[in-house]
Amino acid sequence: MARIVMKFGGTSVANLDRIRAVSAIVRREVDAGHSVAVVVSAMAGETNRLVGLCDEAGPPAPALDARYVEHDAIVATGEQITSGLLALVMQNLGYRARSWQGWQIPLKTNLAHGHARISSIEDESLGSAIDGGEVAIVAGFQGVGPGGRVATLGRGGSDTSAVALAAAINAERCDIYTDVDGVYTTDPRITKQARRIAKISYEEMLEMASVGAKVLQTRSVELAMAYRVPLRVLSSFDSPDAPGPGTLICDEDDIVEKNIVTAVTPDLNEASVTVLAVPDEPGRAAAIFTKLAEAGVNIDMIVQSASREAGFANTSFTTKENDLDRAVEALNAVKEKIGFKSLQSDRNVAKISVIGVGMKSHAGVASTMFQTLADKGINIQNISTSEIKISVLINSDAAEYAVRALHEAYGLDKAK
Repeated sequence: MARIVMKFGGTSVANLDRIRAVSAIVRREVDAGHSVAVVVSAMAGETNRLVGLCDEAGPPAPALDARYVEHDAIVATGEQITSGLLALVMQNLGYRARSWQGWQIPLKTNLAHGHARISSIEDESLGSAIDGGEVAIVAGFQGVGPGGRVATLGRGGSDTSAVALAAAINAERCDIYTDVDGVYTTDPRITKQARRIAKISYEEMLEMASVGAKVLQTRSVELAMAYRVPLRVLSSFDSPDAPGPGTLICDEDDIVEKNIVTAVTPDLNEASVTVLAVPDEPGRAAAIFTKLAEAGVNIDMIVQSASREAGFANTSFTTKENDLDRAVEALNAVKEKIGFKSLQSDRNVAKISVIGVGMKSHAGVASTMFQTLADKGINIQNISTSEIKISVLINSDAAEYAVRALHEAYGLDKAK
């Protein structure tokens, strides 16, 4: 009898009809003899509604820190409602089920309310409960901080909750149910030639999540890779009697035939900033990126090039589009201190990435990418690489065209 963790996202539990459909999927695993813990998100749209209420209430004065503690107490109720409803539905079907909140496990976190990180999980109570035949319905996205108050894990935190629980109870696998039936070679909305991937490595999935793929939250993949928790991405909209195979996320060694390129991933939520005519002296780049870090701006691609003026350089970087205004404001505040001449910013950009573990042992991936884009008349603005990823920044108007061209160039549109 294996221990299994099942996680259901907001679209999967959007209303009572969807929660009843989820109960049928849970029943299938319980009836198969497994010990089951279920992690649930809030109903679709509920977290946004609760955050909106917090924003309307406004920050308390003068203790701003108190806002974040109460914010978490309010926002965490969305998952608590879903877990209670699913437990009630399971009970009415004749199963022993109960809801669990983060503090009851307990899932302990640090003090960073709103984006807390998990510090430890005491698995004894939960493990004993599910081994005894109880279906544990756990409110995702939440834990308990050092002060005994509810702390939330940030957007997508229910994925992280599920993987962390799976690691803590030594589960055989963690099944992530969502509104898609697996991980695809690219966004199916861009090309009908996108194919479901049967198996993908932790490293590839982590790169995909980090460059814009919305299937899994980045921290959850990091945890799965660290603790070697097998993940499956499945659709909660499939019939419980005929579930699809989904996508297995596993060790690279468990994939017999590795693709040179596994996926082409677009990220349209990008913006670029160019700091023009920075004095070409030690410490100037450090001053730029220290100020951005202090402002809480996350940076991705960075390129430094010579300026037309002798003794000066231009520094370009990308950030998320919703961080652009904050980045520009932060740098303008230290313009005289750093000594740059001006800033240029652009929201009309997109990052396109090709990802695959096969890049480690195959040459020519970069040349194929650059030649394909050149043949299509698409100009590359920035480039960044890792061992299994090449990303380029291009004009967003050409993003979908680029994705389709690269998807075909690497043979990802061909059935295997």
